[in-house]
Order: sequence, then C-alpha cells, then structure tokens
Amino acid sequence: MNTLMIDMDNCITDALFIERINEFLGTNYKLEDQTEFRLQKLTGDRIDEFWKFMKDKSFYDDAPLIEGAYKALEILNKKYDLYIITAFIYPNSNPDISSNNLKFKYEYLKKKLPFISPKQYIFIENKNLIHSDIAIDDKITHLNNSEKKILLTAWHNKNIRDEELNEKGIVRVNTWDEILELLDY
Repeated sequence: MNTLMIDMDNCITDALFIERINEFLGTNYKLEDQTEFRLQKLTGDRIDEFWKFMKDKSFYDDAPLIEGAYKALEILNKKYDLYIITAFIYPNSNPDISSNNLKFKYEYLKKKLPFISPKQYIFIENKNLIHSDIAIDDKITHLNNSEKKILLTAWHNKNIRDEELNEKGIVRVNTWDEILELLDY
C-alpha cells in the first residue's frame, strides 16, 4: 500500500490564524487578502508579545474543515497508508509556548476526523525527514521527499508560477475533488 502524507494547516483546515491576529491587534485583516505567510509583517515589533498572548489559546477552536476534506480523507484512508503530518512548533517563538499547540492539534484531528487513528498523526518540524509515495501540502518545500507531489492551493501560494511547479515535478490542485480525481477516484 502506498504511503500518503497530508499536511494539516491550509490543507485540512484553515486554522483561525488571522482571527487570532485580529483579536490580538484589534484589526480586521482577511485571510483572502494575504499573499504570503509573514507574521512579522502583521504584528511588527510585537511578535514576542503575540506568542505570549497565544500561549493558552488555540488556532483550532471551531475551525472548519476545508470543503471536501472530510469525504476525501475518508475515501483515501481506505486506499492508502495515510498519515496526517503537521508541525506544532510556532516559528520564531519559545518552544515552550508551542507545547499547547500540539495538544490543540491532536484534539482537533481526533474530534473532526474520528475515522483516522491518532497512530496516523505525525507531529514533526522538518517534514523532509519523512519519505512518502504521495504528499499533499500547501508549501512546496515540504514536498521534496515524495514521489508524487501535490500542492493544494492556499492563500499564501497562489503566486507560485506553473513553470516553477513543473520544474519541481509538483502538480497544483485547487480542491479536494481535484485531489480525488488525480488519485483516480
């Protein structure tokens, strides 16, 4: 059976990241208006303060699954040796502040995708340490160690050119239905 690694953030769920930034800053940023992932750009010199603010808060409370993800994951889990692979350490923060994020991600996956066993969760910072037959991610750098590379379009990767994806052997998809079609469903 082929191994299938699927990223959590921006593939299975759009975590409430922008909502927490807005809560912290008192702003009204919208995810669809963002084109790159730069927390520093939004928080400025208050980034350390933001991570302290997030210490006991979750990005996942009531965060919806991306449309079509539940059905697709249910189907793919029967055909592939499927794993959810996700980082839990907040970049550029004290690792101790990230410890609750591991718990929040675990609880979210268990609640939202009850047909996927916790034994199928991989919490890791460097996804390129893991080899898979197929990988689905929203960051091209996380697809390096996979035979079949699938980039799910997300708010921060819309500007990546098709030529760059083709050079790296990456196929772009926009929906979970397209993923099922690509994987012969």
